[in-house]
Amino acid sequence: MGDEVDGHEVDRSRGSLLARRLAVLTGALALAPAGVAHAGGDPDVGAGKCQVIKFCVDVGVGDEDGGSGGQAGGSQGGNDSGDSKMECKYTKVAPKPPGAFPAWKGADPKKNDLYFYGCTNGDPKNPDGFVVVPMGQPPVPQVDPQELAQRAVDSMTLLGPDIASPRAAGKYTVGVPMWLWVNQSATTYGPNTASASAGGITVTATAKVSKIVWQMGDGASVTCNGPGKPYQASDSLAQSPTCGHVYSKTSASAQNGKCQVTATSTWAINWQGGGQAGQLTEVRQTNVRVAVGEVQVVR
Repeated sequence: MGDEVDGHEVDRSRGSLLARRLAVLTGALALAPAGVAHAGGDPDVGAGKCQVIKFCVDVGVGDEDGGSGGQAGGSQGGNDSGDSKMECKYTKVAPKPPGAFPAWKGADPKKNDLYFYGCTNGDPKNPDGFVVVPMGQPPVPQVDPQELAQRAVDSMTLLGPDIASPRAAGKYTVGVPMWLWVNQSATTYGPNTASASAGGITVTATAKVSKIVWQMGDGASVTCNGPGKPYQASDSLAQSPTCGHVYSKTSASAQNGKCQVTATSTWAINWQGGGQAGQLTEVRQTNVRVAVGEVQVVR
């Protein structure tokens, strides 16, 4: 027994992948001109109403016939979706559907070829769809805009926080407020903007640090949503209004007599291009060791 698509029987043994592809195509195929019939028995592939069936089979089945059907450009792999590897390829639609077929999007079938771009791991988010290509030219490989966004981010050389305070050579005291702040630059705080292009698509990404989490080395953690305010001598013993910490014990028992302070920045990245937009996140760290002592009273 088989399934029916637009009134035609399709072998169930093709599997769920074919069913999914056919479901994608059914709405468009229903708009193709009707009235061409082939009488009696199983339809003869490539003739009459079987033009539609052949069209579906070529698109949905892939390499069951050893690659016939006009495959161009081979397959594209390397993208993981869950535990299955996504294999994508172009399949040339032959014979060409009529000019009224929606996938042409107004293009002239006499001057263009129609390909179906499909991926085989069954993820409903795969970029399956039709691609119109000038006749005689190979289809341009499809590009995932998010992958381009990551390439743009990689070109930024994002670094960990450029810690201005505390300083390794500084002298800090129990009970005295320590002000925490960082120097700001494109690579250590942002904003940092870069673009990446491929396959006729350009994606632009902009990155900026959204927060810095300070691990103070005494078990305390301080989260700051900005770079911190630099200390001025006129601030005297006041606590930082934006980002600071007060040690309650010395660093004498810490390794080498110093507390290790770790500043971890979270980069929030917005990108857009290729008709899409999204967000990415990167995390970077910087460490510094500081000595914390007690006030010495001279009698």
